[in-house]
Amino acid sequence: MKLKNICFGIVCTVALVGCTDKMDYHEYTNYGKEYVFSDFGRTAAFVNNIYSYLDYDLLGTTSLASACDEAEMALNYSNVLDYTNGNWTALNPKSQWNYYTPIRAANYFLENGLNLEFSDLILNQDYEAQMKRYGRYQYEVRLLRAYYYFLLVRAYGDVPFTTKVLTEAEANSLERTPASQVFDFIISECDAVAPQLPVDYSKLDNDAAGGTNPEAGRVTRGAALALKARASLYCASKLFNDSENRDLYKRAATASLDVINYCGENNITLGKYTDLWGADNWKASEMIFVRRVGDTDDPERTNFPIGMENAKSGNCPTQTLVDAYEMKNGGEPNQKDPYTGRDPRFAMTIAVNGDKWPNTNPNPLEIYTGGRDAAPVPYATPTGYYVKKYVDGATDISASTSSGGKRHSWITFRLGEFLLNYAEATFKYFGSADTKDAELTMTAREAVNKVRKRTGVDMPDFSEGMSSSDFWSRYKNERMVELAFEGHRFWDVRRWKEGGFTSIGRMLITKNSDDSFTYTRSIKALVWDDKMYFYPIPDSEIRKNPNLKQNPGWDK
Repeated sequence: MKLKNICFGIVCTVALVGCTDKMDYHEYTNYGKEYVFSDFGRTAAFVNNIYSYLDYDLLGTTSLASACDEAEMALNYSNVLDYTNGNWTALNPKSQWNYYTPIRAANYFLENGLNLEFSDLILNQDYEAQMKRYGRYQYEVRLLRAYYYFLLVRAYGDVPFTTKVLTEAEANSLERTPASQVFDFIISECDAVAPQLPVDYSKLDNDAAGGTNPEAGRVTRGAALALKARASLYCASKLFNDSENRDLYKRAATASLDVINYCGENNITLGKYTDLWGADNWKASEMIFVRRVGDTDDPERTNFPIGMENAKSGNCPTQTLVDAYEMKNGGEPNQKDPYTGRDPRFAMTIAVNGDKWPNTNPNPLEIYTGGRDAAPVPYATPTGYYVKKYVDGATDISASTSSGGKRHSWITFRLGEFLLNYAEATFKYFGSADTKDAELTMTAREAVNKVRKRTGVDMPDFSEGMSSSDFWSRYKNERMVELAFEGHRFWDVRRWKEGGFTSIGRMLITKNSDDSFTYTRSIKALVWDDKMYFYPIPDSEIRKNPNLKQNPGWDK
């Protein structure tokens, strides 16, 4: 288990951009704590390295979008297909265990890096500003540690848990702590650190993290509230709350409402849906916390249509996802023209036959059999669609005129999620989409409708008086649509524990002699077993630790 040793060194920059140009991630080898924690820069670099493990799932060849029913990976050699083809095992575990590395570093900092005075630097002109930033590190590190524990408990359920620096023998003898206790720890840490964190780094005075180039990628009060709310919803969900204790749903609803109110107080508002991606998405009006990834064109090379030079098709939206987009008039799609009149988020998210996509593509998409972007071209989309969301359509990936990579950032927390989280928790608590009280002052239906009315979308409201089954079905569709390709669907279906991913839909398009098209649906079966609600603990970890028991079903 990766909880044993902390090693130090000096300035080996990781291939990640920092939170701003002022904040770089580093890792350290071969230097002692007395050296690292005797200098503001080296101490900052140690903390920044803990940030470097923050997760992101930009649409690459291993994106979890293609491990659920959002997308199908066109590249049949990608190992993301192991999730759904029966090759996922404890020996091929898709390990999330690496999050113990930043947890280990966080524990070490909290044991060894607090209450320092940096007395040798007291005469430096920026001493006070540096000390203000340093004084906040403990709260940032505690929140990051809580977040990494969330990623582990989400994947594995009960997990080994410690807040101490352990010897190798101690680390490899830990038993699994119940998920409920880990969730309680995450929530209590969020409560403890939230008041100590800034709302906005740009407004800090005489602080090394503020100024004209603020370190805006550091965690904020909003990030702490958001983690608490998301963890509370997971804890309340059936996968972790088999008895469906309503009090856990009330806690989750209250926490999400706190996030919504925080956003209202700090001018964090729903904006244009397309502002959620692109080089400046970290500036979008509804962002609470964004993980900066850096300049890259990998999402474009991976996901642009196969008919373009250097493109690979990548994560191709499924017919299952397409079907989640309602018609704006409330009716059914025209089978001869199945895309016109859909929820506007459909055209923003998914490219269809005949679209001029991306901007740098000289040709309209030909996704019909025999077309430039369809079978039998190797690695063409298997579903009949290409993805737009989280892909920069202005990027040129051709050999002669390539524009190079552009800034990409991953949404960790945004307002839209928490309106939906609130809706779900409130509905589950009251058993009705139309009920509210003095504490939960918005109904589930009203919360969903705020999302549907966002700028440029303006979908019809969910009507009052919906049956519980109708609301729940449409809520799940709304969540699939609004949060598409943002890393939620793979986990949402698991935490709901209503059955896993057993199939995905495809669309075969045939061009007729009169230039019309015929659309034929098909189904691809996926391998699902209920053991897949949780990840397998890596076999290598089981072998190290005799007290570590495998998740049910994965030891066969």
